[in-house]
Amino acid sequence: MLLGNGGNWKVRNTKLKIRSKFTSKIITKMKQVRIAGVPEHFNLPWHMCIENGEFNEVGIDLQWTDVPEGTGKMCQMLRDNETDIAIILTEGIIKDLTENAHSSIVQVFVKSPLIWGIHVDGKAKYTTVSDLENKVSAISRLGSGSHLMSFVNAEKNNWNTTNIQFEIVNNLDGAIESLSEGKSDYFMWEKYTTKPLVDNGTFKRVGECPTPWPCFVIAVRNEFLNENKSVVNLILDIINATTEEFKQIPSIDRTLATRYHQKLEDIQQWLTQTQWSQKNLDEKTFDKIQNKLSDLNIISKKAAFTQIVKKA
Repeated sequence: MLLGNGGNWKVRNTKLKIRSKFTSKIITKMKQVRIAGVPEHFNLPWHMCIENGEFNEVGIDLQWTDVPEGTGKMCQMLRDNETDIAIILTEGIIKDLTENAHSSIVQVFVKSPLIWGIHVDGKAKYTTVSDLENKVSAISRLGSGSHLMSFVNAEKNNWNTTNIQFEIVNNLDGAIESLSEGKSDYFMWEKYTTKPLVDNGTFKRVGECPTPWPCFVIAVRNEFLNENKSVVNLILDIINATTEEFKQIPSIDRTLATRYHQKLEDIQQWLTQTQWSQKNLDEKTFDKIQNKLSDLNIISKKAAFTQIVKKA
């Protein structure tokens, strides 16, 4: 059982729990596995399991890499064999896999929508989303969530999506610089991650745009998946056991607020809006996402559900 304690946590009988639940699956030789994700509060369950030794206990050396550049960068890392697993935005990885089927989605990680904040510089004259039509959108890179959601937001507001202009800024720090220097006009990023920047006046948030689908999935390089299905399944078993009880961990709100430098009330609101998943992406949802990407001319061809979504 995981017990929170302000900014820290401890584990009661974790080894006993792991041995009793996963004993038959323990790997006899330590297996190193590379995993990547954004340095955001959604991924705290992974860090808890790593820091509590839960993967090590079953013979998995799970090496986490923070990727502040986001989904576009993680797609490149999967393609180039720089990571084995990525916790990645659903629409971004589906887009990438329609072009190059290098990896597979093996599970939804967060099934609730991502709430994208639409931000402008704190001193900008813009006050509403409608002010941003035909303006320059700062994006981390092509194929990133900030890139794809710029199209979704434009369609939502009945803008001509062919008129969107982009400025590549790499990451959140790049966006701050780009907006303040007037190289771009607005930037879309997860609203709670950027909330401290709104609070201190660096950004103004003029609107929100939730994804109309589950926000994060777990993607695995096909070569790794084909050779290590038992390892992937064990990783999923362990992380799912944690996400199932994550919200019930005492003081988890304080732990999150401390670790991610957030106000307690913001984290509490975020927790009410966030749901983790222990199931894979279903075909109906996959079709909805892929059809939307096609309608927006973000993808030029569609892939079969079974080509992209696989059972570990």
